[in-house]
Amino acid sequence: MPDTQALVNDFLNKLKKRKIEGSQATAKQTAELLRSVISQTRVPYTNQAGALIDSVKAVGERLIAANPVELAVGNIVRRVLHIIREEDLSLTTAAMAGLNLSAVSDDEDDTDRDDHPTLLEDVPDSAAVPHTSSSGGDSEGKSKSADKSSRSRKLKHDVIEAVNELIQDINTCHEQIAEQAVEHIHQKQFKNCAGISLCRKREEKIISGICCRGRSKVIVGAHAVMANGGVIAPVGLNMVALAAQKHAVPFVVLAGSHKLCPLYPHNPEVLLNELRSPSELLDFGEFSDLMDFGSGKGAPLLHVVNPTFDYVPPKLVSLFITDTGGHNPSYMYRLIADYYSADDLVVQRRPTSGN
Repeated sequence: MPDTQALVNDFLNKLKKRKIEGSQATAKQTAELLRSVISQTRVPYTNQAGALIDSVKAVGERLIAANPVELAVGNIVRRVLHIIREEDLSLTTAAMAGLNLSAVSDDEDDTDRDDHPTLLEDVPDSAAVPHTSSSGGDSEGKSKSADKSSRSRKLKHDVIEAVNELIQDINTCHEQIAEQAVEHIHQKQFKNCAGISLCRKREEKIISGICCRGRSKVIVGAHAVMANGGVIAPVGLNMVALAAQKHAVPFVVLAGSHKLCPLYPHNPEVLLNELRSPSELLDFGEFSDLMDFGSGKGAPLLHVVNPTFDYVPPKLVSLFITDTGGHNPSYMYRLIADYYSADDLVVQRRPTSGN
């Protein structure tokens, strides 16, 4: 198995150099990397969940810093942290239920023995009570050690299984969204809206159909959905949303659950935008015509700003469609709360105590 540190460094380089395109691919590879980290983390007998959380946070903090604009990285890191907490809670609850059941069973056995005296009452105490040997104590200690080791393996196994399910959900999110098309796209709209069938293929593509006589919908993809229901979307979509509102056209946003971000746009940890090359908007020949060579400095007469994303406020969104179904913007904070823990909103390792 490849060394975890080598895998982490390789993925960090890809994030820094923007070699991974799309939130889905980024989310999937992040989950796969964290699965490897968890698999190779050695956990102690006590505070096993804490050890796994520290390992994931140590890696996750570096991944988020490598490409802060790709919010899917932080989303998956927080999802995995939430999975660890949930699986640990489940095992602890099951263990406590087992102890309570055992205690009740012991009480019932004692009651039965009191109600039904046995022939041992006539046997002398020295013969009736067996003597425990030191070997019995050793076996009991070994049993407890084995139980702890077994619980450690059980926690890691359950966490890895849950991460595998997360990866599967990421892989199939497009299909899950496409299956809901018949509920939101009617036959007449399908005939009249050019390009609307693209939503069956990729949620990333911007599909907009401005139809007449009320049979219109604007369906777009999103880069991320924030906790307040706001949308980080490709640049230009805020203008589309405003136009849809002006003409009373429903504005529908498609987003896989890996794009649901527990942070708010005003959080200092959130970097919402980055600037791209002006060459995407203007060819070099066109740009050279705007240079002021008369001044001798060749200073440009025009400054081109090419942001990557727009922010669409929740009041402009009519409906969110995720792989779990359709949701109103006001419900998004509750949906997001199901995927994340409040303790993991800021992914930062606990400071180590000095001597």
